[in-house]
Amino acid sequence: MSSQDDSASSLFSFFFYVLFVYPAANWILKPGRFSKSKGLTYAIGMLALIAAVKTGFEIAERGPNFYQMLDVSRGSSPLDIKRAYKRMSLELHPDKNPSATAVDEFAKLKDAYDVLMDTEMKDVYNRFGEDGIKKNQRIDEYRMLLEITVFYVAWGIMTFMLTMGKSSAVARQWTFTGLIAMFVVEVLLMLNEIQLPEWFLPRNTQHEIIVLLHSLFPAYLNGCRCIGGVLYLDLEEQTRQLLLALHEQNKELIKSIHNLQTTFSTSIQGRDNLGSNTSSFTPGLPEGSALSQDAVLNKIEATLRANGSITADTSGRPPTAHPASISLLKPENKQSNLGLYLMIAAYIGAYYLFSS
Repeated sequence: MSSQDDSASSLFSFFFYVLFVYPAANWILKPGRFSKSKGLTYAIGMLALIAAVKTGFEIAERGPNFYQMLDVSRGSSPLDIKRAYKRMSLELHPDKNPSATAVDEFAKLKDAYDVLMDTEMKDVYNRFGEDGIKKNQRIDEYRMLLEITVFYVAWGIMTFMLTMGKSSAVARQWTFTGLIAMFVVEVLLMLNEIQLPEWFLPRNTQHEIIVLLHSLFPAYLNGCRCIGGVLYLDLEEQTRQLLLALHEQNKELIKSIHNLQTTFSTSIQGRDNLGSNTSSFTPGLPEGSALSQDAVLNKIEATLRANGSITADTSGRPPTAHPASISLLKPENKQSNLGLYLMIAAYIGAYYLFSS
């Protein structure tokens, strides 16, 4: 696949996931359609399935590479390549191959053999693919790094535009982490700073692995957007709702105190009119009891309990705040840095694994 084809495929993947896959995932994750856990499972499963099918079609469309044509691996010696070529040439020779495309297949096999037997051309093929061989491309690290940087800057701008807003903060962090990791891997592979172990995709080149990462990134980006939007917690909105609830409770409390003041004033006036030895009925209090400061406090406490601001306690301790209010006022636990440390450890482990 050429660099132009790679760019066109990446652009197509971008619009495909943004215009079709992302809305479908949002439909699955819509509140009330499924539970949160089921919605996340269905959305992630759909994204993984679409990415797998799409990537499979792209790989099948590219066809076999030079290693797969000769049935050898990246670490095969020149002697192994020569033996494989002799065996395959007997099978694909036009005199023995009845296929209508036998001549083209044999010529393709010869090209693969010539490239893999030449050390310099093999290195170019591993880094740039078949297009690099056709263009007789030479290793220019400055130009290579410039092209890689331009590609990732463009993707970074598109990622930032798609993850703008508070609700996408977590998705933006995840996506840029993946983008930076992919950038580091691509630079190390293109500069041959790390060598892929023979057991890891033995018949694929660095170029094909990079193309695979480019193909999967749009799915990763939109998956982060969907999951991040579901897991987002708007603390400002919670605080606003809490303040509104406290404001309503405060109005109810002021109203209750005003009613108690009115009742107290009425009781005092009635006692003065009837005389100190006359028992009077005080609205809001048991008949025959004297209105006191304790009664007023008990009334306020009962009002607060009715509003849910405090909870009843039979142990004799002072009343405490309502658990719901406490849970809303408690600050959230800070996110652990364990994920960052694990990512660093995984990167170090991968570096030593692939460099060995």
